[in-house]
Amino acid sequence: MQITGEIRYIGATKQISDSFKARELHIKTEEQFSQVLNVQFAQDKVSLLDGMQPGQKVKIDINLKGREVVKVGEPTRVFNTIVGWRIEKTT
Repeated sequence: MQITGEIRYIGATKQISDSFKARELHIKTEEQFSQVLNVQFAQDKVSLLDGMQPGQKVKIDINLKGREVVKVGEPTRVFNTIVGWRIEKTT
């Protein structure tokens, strides 16, 4: 899948654990009812955001990831993440 739009924010790289690092980007989509979405770049993909700036128009290739969290006596919760794996500037 792909998202196109304008970068609104690029976060710093966060070391989540000894073996996992991530960086967030907010993008305002280009569609009739535009959305602001949070896209996560992880591991070796965090460096893809180096040199990118808020205000730039980009195209991002993404995967959608989800996981269930089951706790006894509570409804099952589902968490979703938009994961970026390629980004390129557009005009």
